[in-house]
Amino acid sequence: MRTTLSLAITLITFNLSLQASDSLISTQIIAFKKTSPGESLILKRYGPSGHAGGTALPCAVFFFGGGWNGGYIEHFAPQAEYLAQRGMVAICAQYRTLNSHSVPPNVCLVDAKSAIRYVKANAESLGIDPQRLAVGGGSAGGHLAAATTFCEGFNDTRDDKKISTRANALLLFNPVIDNSVNGYGHDRVREFWEGFSPLHNISSPPPTLFLLGDNDNLIPVGTGVAFQKAIEDAGGRCDLHIYKDGAHGFFNSGRTSANGKEYYEDCIKKMDHFLISLGFLKPQR
Repeated sequence: MRTTLSLAITLITFNLSLQASDSLISTQIIAFKKTSPGESLILKRYGPSGHAGGTALPCAVFFFGGGWNGGYIEHFAPQAEYLAQRGMVAICAQYRTLNSHSVPPNVCLVDAKSAIRYVKANAESLGIDPQRLAVGGGSAGGHLAAATTFCEGFNDTRDDKKISTRANALLLFNPVIDNSVNGYGHDRVREFWEGFSPLHNISSPPPTLFLLGDNDNLIPVGTGVAFQKAIEDAGGRCDLHIYKDGAHGFFNSGRTSANGKEYYEDCIKKMDHFLISLGFLKPQR
């Protein structure tokens, strides 16, 4: 069992390059799914500017948080920029929400699965290795990241369902993973929660990073512990890190209270070390 309680932050030996650099990163906007005449959902690709169709790179896809109500595609831009500087491709994915398109949470998952299928189907043009795909997100975006791997169904009829939406690794930032009557959002998903809740659908789990604050008013520590146990019981690895006094969204950049900056940087560090352990990143000198 890999569980840590982050009481103090040590960054002395870890060189964080958290700011984007135009010389290192190129970005590309890609339409991946038409939702109506004249409207498409997009992906924002971040990658090393020197990559020109050579070696296929590992990739991380991120889904923004917002309770399936709203959010913005650049939510995970700092993490994406960091991974691009480290030599990966990172992609931030758009999906429809209640505020943007008046859709329920199951449609959010349908769009998330479409995004993963597009990335895998277009791996060559995106310059990525589809066998080294990490999927991540925060809060409701963390739910989508986990659910694209664990939850069957919720497919767009236009998608090629022969393309699996399972990830090779999960990067979960205080994710919604329990949608039961005791979990988050049950009233909104009660008609389909049993198939929609990642905690209740774990099978063949990929290695998982789970970052959570112990002062989260939406995701209790006990839920993270239960998720870790379920993954380990299924033969998988779940690195659970609990942050003292961390509130919901503690991992985001720009937080000025409750160890905000230090915790943001430590979450980047934990993500980096986790991806090194999987061979997605090389150790920093």
